[in-house]
Amino acid sequence: MAHIHEKIDFTVAIFVVDAGRVLLVLHRKLKKWLPLGGHIELDEDPEIAALREAREESGLEVTLVGERPPTTEPGTRALIAPRFLDIHRIHETHEHIGMIYWARPSGRGEVRCAVEEHHDIRWCGREDLDRLDPPLNGGGELLQRPEAVPPDGAAQRGIEAIEILPPAPPDVMVLL
Repeated sequence: MAHIHEKIDFTVAIFVVDAGRVLLVLHRKLKKWLPLGGHIELDEDPEIAALREAREESGLEVTLVGERPPTTEPGTRALIAPRFLDIHRIHETHEHIGMIYWARPSGRGEVRCAVEEHHDIRWCGREDLDRLDPPLNGGGELLQRPEAVPPDGAAQRGIEAIEILPPAPPDVMVLL
């Protein structure tokens, strides 16, 4: 999707984790490995956008992992809190505010690559992150010298998702 606003757009990124692996895509335009994700459309909230982007880019239905605070206010729906928020410069006059989620596949299914957006899609364990070509943002160096990589890189977020998320229930199976 093209930029909606002139200066700032809102986006989602989804680190889908299954069996100690994180799902990454090789972005066609940016030529780098990234989590699933994209722009939040004008008629979407962040949760709906994350679920849509995961489905469009991988073919998977996912369940977002995070806290949903209780609410008793009529007409109010609490949203699952993103794991991280960031703001990143796209070019000199445009930025994205990113809402970064963790997710799990929510059923059985086969992963497929959205070839109009990506060259490849792949499940990566921690040991695979330093072998990606081109490398995941901060991936190789993170594994060799963790102290040298800022904690906001995509590789760090992927490793945290792999290591912190407990295993999915046994009735969930995803094929690639």
